[in-house]
Amino acid sequence: MRTWMIGRELAKEWNGRLLFEKVNLEVIEGERLALFGRNGCGKTTLLRILAGMEEATEGKVERLLPLEEWGMMKQHEEIPEGLTALERAYQENDRLHGLKSQLESLTHRMNGSEAEAQEALEAYGAAFEAYESQGGFDWEHEVEQQLRRIGIPQETWDQPYASLSGGQKTRVRLAALLAKSPKLLILDEPTNHLDEESLHGLEEYLKTYTGTLLFVSHDRQFIDEVATAVCELNPDGIQKYPGGYSDYKAHKERELREHEALHKKQEQQRKALEESIRNYQQWFLQAHNAATHQNEVKITQSFYKAKAKKNVSRYHAKQKQLERLDAESVGSVRKAPQLKMNLEDEGFEARTLLRFEHVDFAYGEHEILRDAHFQLNRGDRLAVRGPNGSGKTTMLRLATGKLEPTDGDVQLHPGVKIGYFSQELEGLPVDKTLLDTLLELPNMTQTEARTILGCFLFPREDVFKTIGNLSMGEKCRAAFIRLYFGGANLLVLDEPNNYLDIDTREVMESALMRYQGALLLVSHDRMLVRKAANRIVELDGKGGFLLFEGSLEEQEENRKLQAKMPGGREENERRLMLELKLAELLRGEAEDGNSPVTMKPEALAEIRELKRELMALAGKG
Repeated sequence: MRTWMIGRELAKEWNGRLLFEKVNLEVIEGERLALFGRNGCGKTTLLRILAGMEEATEGKVERLLPLEEWGMMKQHEEIPEGLTALERAYQENDRLHGLKSQLESLTHRMNGSEAEAQEALEAYGAAFEAYESQGGFDWEHEVEQQLRRIGIPQETWDQPYASLSGGQKTRVRLAALLAKSPKLLILDEPTNHLDEESLHGLEEYLKTYTGTLLFVSHDRQFIDEVATAVCELNPDGIQKYPGGYSDYKAHKERELREHEALHKKQEQQRKALEESIRNYQQWFLQAHNAATHQNEVKITQSFYKAKAKKNVSRYHAKQKQLERLDAESVGSVRKAPQLKMNLEDEGFEARTLLRFEHVDFAYGEHEILRDAHFQLNRGDRLAVRGPNGSGKTTMLRLATGKLEPTDGDVQLHPGVKIGYFSQELEGLPVDKTLLDTLLELPNMTQTEARTILGCFLFPREDVFKTIGNLSMGEKCRAAFIRLYFGGANLLVLDEPNNYLDIDTREVMESALMRYQGALLLVSHDRMLVRKAANRIVELDGKGGFLLFEGSLEEQEENRKLQAKMPGGREENERRLMLELKLAELLRGEAEDGNSPVTMKPEALAEIRELKRELMALAGKG
């Protein structure tokens, strides 16, 4: 396999702060590398350096694959106003888009004066030939195919790109890149805003993608499905681990255990050496003093001097051993600061907190919910799932009383205290500092406030930042501080971990799993839903509402069973019941010593009826 790119001893400073140093990375043809690390560690900056969009403070990048054959989806981009979705997709290929724009300009000029039209006509032939010979028309067709494949229907193509949702914008940019067919594809947070169907489609495409992939994502399941290796970026370098995220976690846990075991062994050796050194020091002094005070016999004196000399030699040898141990010491494990969070309710004892009674909801003619009927009890953790635009946030707003149903009733227990996390992070006091928001709480001291902010990974210098000036990830943590002190017995969370790194997500998951109240959750993070939810609601955006009483894992198993056994759930249950009854009848007759010939007429008739119904179900499947 060929090497496409090598980064050697890369370092980057940002505003006087060292983001990373000693980064050595080789990207080999066919690899699918996940660049992994905490928020703010410099992942996007490193991608930009590798792609030639930014300079490193130190080190160099050797690009063995020409940049024309690279493709990069940036996290943020500036797009001219009025650009349609299709035009944005065409823009990704600079060379062909330039030729296409030239042809359109020449076509327009043909409608001008006679001289201008003649000049445009003469230039058009050469431009058309160049466009055709470079595969321009095939490329246009491929762009349109990729847009359809990734879930952007033709009726959306002429809409202003700026008016599209975040998920639609991501899909347009991905389709444009995939149509370009780069040999090295760089994706910075490609999973942001994608619903599960789009995520699954992207995963399936990237699994079969024949090029090389380097990407950043906080979606752990996406990394598991796509990556062949995880590259962990730290301030002091980069470490490559084979496999996906689960493999990476297993490697890290094994490294941690081995490191701790080696550190423990070295500490034991250190104590033994220090004890030996103290003993030799003591023996040397005793022998030296004894030799000094021996006056009777010279031979006795020489004996003590020899003993003292021998002890001092051993003493120096142990000292050298200790120096070597210090040089080879691995030190104790240095763990990065980690979010500390615990969510507690106020001991609300009612069983049912929320009830949807045959709820309908529509925006004008657009029906979102039809006959939604369920209740949420204490200890329930209900995840609401469905494609983008299917009404997940609408359902949460109905549950919190921010919207009223078109028909039916939403009932909240009078004693329920709701903790609401909005994906838009609305409701945060943007003009106040982090410290001031905590000092408003009763009996809160400045020392306690700073300690709490430290637990949520806000260092000393950040406590005076106004919330409006925080990054999105920092705003998420500020919103969780409000939940931390809310004492809510019903948490309603709308995309709570969109801007959080994986370490912080896992701490949040643990807190949610320990939480004793009820949880109503919307999240595209399949790992969070897998861990936290014990009931699932599926919405289709056309009014359809389906409640599954079980976890995501159980739902997936149920779907696999249905795929193996065609037919609905009721049919499958009926088939299973008939098979059990038939087996019982046959077993009972056999135990009575009856052969098929001597079976009782009523038993034989029942067996025939069961077989007939089973055959009918099989034919229906």
